[in-house]
Amino acid sequence: MADIAFLLLLFFLVATTISQEKGIVRKLPAPCPAGQDCNADIHERNLLHILINEKGELLVDNKVTPLASLKEKAVQFLDNNGKGVCNYCTGAKISTASDHPSKAVISLSSHRLSSYASFISVQDELTKAYKELRTQYAIKKLGKTMETLSEEELKEVQQAYPFLVFEATVD
Repeated sequence: MADIAFLLLLFFLVATTISQEKGIVRKLPAPCPAGQDCNADIHERNLLHILINEKGELLVDNKVTPLASLKEKAVQFLDNNGKGVCNYCTGAKISTASDHPSKAVISLSSHRLSSYASFISVQDELTKAYKELRTQYAIKKLGKTMETLSEEELKEVQQAYPFLVFEATVD
């Protein structure tokens, strides 16, 4: 009887697959390079404030905003190059404009009582915005799709639109 139990246990250990946990794939920022001021103040024009309150409502620059329009707002903020007009979107005029996509920083704050699902939804929309801009950059500047880029070209696209999101929790 012990042999059969051992064989069954061995069979189930070998035959069972263990599911992998899923999460947000992010890299921690590299340490500050020598000779560079990493504590420099960010000009208010280059900062997009996003807040998720305790009710799960989304506030972009202190205005209640539906989640569906967050991607477009992020694209406009990231890609206007200080002109007040988005390069790749509908060409809509906007009053605040970052100086350059490499200087644009998104500040994402969430209330400690906000839901994890709303935080992930906001992260997804921001990721979609960066993906859209990077894809359009690759097509326009390099004449290639993201899947066909070489390692160097991929780095160029990532440097053109660096993923600069500062996350914080508020009470």
